Amino acid sequence: MLEHIQNNDFVSIITGRRSVRHYDEQVKITTKEMQDIINEASLAPSSANIQPWRVIVVHTPEGKDKLRPLVQFNTQQNDSSAAMLIILGDTQSEQYVEEIYNMAVEQGKMPQEVRDKQVSQILGMFPLLPRDMKIEIAKVDASLFAMQLMLVARAHGYDTNPMAGFERDKVVSAFDLDDERYVPVMILSIGKAKQEGHESVRLPSDKITFWR
Repeated sequence: MLEHIQNNDFVSIITGRRSVRHYDEQVKITTKEMQDIINEASLAPSSANIQPWRVIVVHTPEGKDKLRPLVQFNTQQNDSSAAMLIILGDTQSEQYVEEIYNMAVEQGKMPQEVRDKQVSQILGMFPLLPRDMKIEIAKVDASLFAMQLMLVARAHGYDTNPMAGFERDKVVSAFDLDDERYVPVMILSIGKAKQEGHESVRLPSDKITFWR
């Protein structure tokens, strides 16, 4: 991880991020670098560290052809980007709890007794949660991952665009995944900007903050 970082200036990363819709079609991202970007984005926090984010990397012509009719008004990003990243939330992410916590013990980041206690608590609670609560947790955590991925992409020299305009009821099954287990959160296009995105404005803190 971090070996392909081009920009380590935090200020320029957060102030220079734009939503880009037109990409240089000649610029591709290697599988290795895409894996690095996803690994670095996965440093985002999640509930009980169960990491419920999942990603479909749509980068082949065949994959993009399949996705194109499902992205409504976002076909320009689909056609020109290096890849379209479908961010999913896994409502059965507790299946990975033991693997995650075992790794923490093996790497000396958690005592065995803490691992045993937390795994027992998580596996005693998460499988019993209502589906709508599992979806909510997965969407919140996957959104944290998605935001981190956009910033990581900037550090790697790439641009992104988050999209909510797509066929949510079709996109998961279109790529042969279980749409009862995986819920779509958003789609991120990623690539090298051919046209810079527009700078936008933000409301000041006094408009969005309640002090008590």
